[in-house]
Amino acid sequence: MTRKNITILSLTYGIITASANLVGVLLPNIFQSDYFTNPAFTEWIDFLSQYTFINNTQYISFLLPVILCISYVAFAGKKIESHIINLPLVYSTIGITGWLFYFTEEIIIIIYAINKGFNLDISFIVKASLLNVLIESLVTFTFSYFIMETIHRKFVLPKYFSDGHLYQYAGTKRLSVMFLFIINYISVTLFPVIILLTLILSLSEHYNFSIGLNSYIVLGVSLSFGIDITVALYTYFATPLKKIKDRILKIKEGDYTSKIHFVSNDSFGELCDTLDEMTESINDKTKKIIEIQNSIITGMATMVESRDNSTGGHIKRTSDCVRIFSEHLKTIDEYKDLPDSFYNSIIKAAPMHDLGKIAVDDAILRKPGKFTDEEYEKMKAHSAEGARIVENVLSSVDDQEFKQIAINVAHYHHEKWNGQGYPEKISRTEIPLEARIMALADVFDALVSKRCYKDSFSYDKAFQIIEEDLGTHFDPQLGLEFIKCRDELEKLYNSYA
Repeated sequence: MTRKNITILSLTYGIITASANLVGVLLPNIFQSDYFTNPAFTEWIDFLSQYTFINNTQYISFLLPVILCISYVAFAGKKIESHIINLPLVYSTIGITGWLFYFTEEIIIIIYAINKGFNLDISFIVKASLLNVLIESLVTFTFSYFIMETIHRKFVLPKYFSDGHLYQYAGTKRLSVMFLFIINYISVTLFPVIILLTLILSLSEHYNFSIGLNSYIVLGVSLSFGIDITVALYTYFATPLKKIKDRILKIKEGDYTSKIHFVSNDSFGELCDTLDEMTESINDKTKKIIEIQNSIITGMATMVESRDNSTGGHIKRTSDCVRIFSEHLKTIDEYKDLPDSFYNSIIKAAPMHDLGKIAVDDAILRKPGKFTDEEYEKMKAHSAEGARIVENVLSSVDDQEFKQIAINVAHYHHEKWNGQGYPEKISRTEIPLEARIMALADVFDALVSKRCYKDSFSYDKAFQIIEEDLGTHFDPQLGLEFIKCRDELEKLYNSYA
């Protein structure tokens, strides 16, 4: 938005605000003509005319809104976008500052007049001034806000902020449903009641009759009834809108399963039902995409495993092992507060932990005996290489938590608690939790499975080795919890026989 466009827009809205102020000045004069012939008011006007400085200061009530409006745009600086977005609300609010200043000034002058001993009908003057200011303020705000807001919504925002996301700009005011209903209450209830009260007072002056208490009660009941209707309408609109907003935020976070739970036979009920149906459809399609994604990942891992003569079935066994271990950890105080998405991501990532072996030479990977030092160094490179491959494979995946967990599992599952692992030689809690979980499953499977260079160890021997390595190879607390899964793990591995 160019400076020229900003200037034209602010001037246009300034003219609208000034016009609203002019209407605010004229309207009380139309409805309160008898006030100006009232002796008390005439005496008040005569008093004001005696003091030139009073008349001069009253001009400030007209200049103040103009100065504030110009300043709001002129000194916006880097917040010019949010200031432009806020123009209808801010200019409408600024428009009534002149009236508030005027009324404050009158109260100060009245106090001055009392101290000087002037005999004025203070009650009538304050009442007349208050009604004037109320009418002028309500007219100015309502008239200017609805005209500027309509122009803003239909023309300005679509043209200069076509991408939406208005709240990305710092300082943008959020116009809540409550605010809109307050504006509605002012326009359709408070303003007509004030005008009606003014007419009644004017008639009472003209025909010289007093207004009874019942009349004020009726007006009060009308205002209260308007508030009740406004609150009821606000609840009617706000409740489903809040439920829809909360549901959309959950969808944004990846939750497609929960429902809105709003039952109504109106348009809001239809909208909520449509949103539930849409998210259910998205959930079904997401599940299919995830299944395909998992199948591809598992297929890649299986292809890598098929090149390694020594680890047949390792992918499936370690994945099942991680699943059993994760289910156990969910019941432990230290780990039960972790979200289900964390454990689900580890289980999904487990088949990918050795993807880096795709970069290892066949002569090394398929070697039937023990590696030389040089071969072992090349084999160790599969962890860092696996992290790189996983990152590339999952580059288009939206689930950032799963992506990072999969990368960590591939990269750090050979790290040791004492810092003597590879590839980064990090230690203790520097090693991501998911990698520490994977390490236990990976080593356990290697121990109890037959390899080309060794026979399988008994369960007793395998768990003994793991227990001895707590605090050196493995996280000691996590390792103890893994050992508690022995019965389930034995049952699992016996099922493979």
